[in-house]
Amino acid sequence: MSALTIDVAPEHAWRARAAAHRELVDTLIAPYLEHRAAGTKHPVIDFLFTYYGHKPAQLRRWHPGYGVALENATEYENSRGYLRVDSGPTVAWTADPAFLDRRRDTVAFVANLLRATASRPTHLSCFGLHEWAMVYRTDDVRHQQVPLRLGHTGTDAVVESMPLRCTHFDAFRFFTPEAAPRNTEPLTRDDQLDREQPGCLHANMDLYKWVMKLVPLLDSELMLSCFELARDARELDMRASPYDLTAYGYEQIKIETPAGRADYVRAQSDIATRGAVLRTAVLDRCRTLLSAHPR
Repeated sequence: MSALTIDVAPEHAWRARAAAHRELVDTLIAPYLEHRAAGTKHPVIDFLFTYYGHKPAQLRRWHPGYGVALENATEYENSRGYLRVDSGPTVAWTADPAFLDRRRDTVAFVANLLRATASRPTHLSCFGLHEWAMVYRTDDVRHQQVPLRLGHTGTDAVVESMPLRCTHFDAFRFFTPEAAPRNTEPLTRDDQLDREQPGCLHANMDLYKWVMKLVPLLDSELMLSCFELARDARELDMRASPYDLTAYGYEQIKIETPAGRADYVRAQSDIATRGAVLRTAVLDRCRTLLSAHPR
């Protein structure tokens, strides 16, 4: 194991960054907390906390990333993945090299997946039909409190009018049994590395998932940027979905029309552009982690 090289962040500096981070997080997640406090479900926002499973408190906790120690950060004493280091009169806490050692296979998997995804052409021709495929020819819709904009018959007709071109297994696995064979190719977990491409909304949303899997080895500024991308991608996902979200204040993207499909592609392209930048940032940090602690 290579020696741990760290930069010690003075207490006043890192506490200011941590406070700014918490303030921004609180602003971003306020709508979710308001709905949760009222005991109501939200078909768009809740996904970021139910599907990905990370609690608001996890987002609020700031981390500097591997190689930075926090001066006098006693509240990190028993935090997962942290190590106390003593340097002369200074006591600090930093991401533990032993934790990196335990997570190295995960870091390598994330790096390989992101590298493979980035190497492929960007495809923007799915038109968000994965959400439609999840309710194709079934009465068991995922959001029972929200009506289907075109009804069941109209929704089925849209699915049957266009090819399904999903490339993301974690969307494909929720297709109904009748919809799955309509996809251009079957998808499995085993071929995820060979299928994901940078235009996919869910592949871009998952950047948030991969960063959270590597906390506290990656910095919270990067995590929050990925969270914001996931939030915006989720909104686009649902605006183009078969659900009628007008009661929630969202303008629908009617992908059953040529104009709606053009609107979707423009918005999807913007998400892909932002995702490419963040994917590069996550991949660069993974490479640094792997080189900092080689086996």
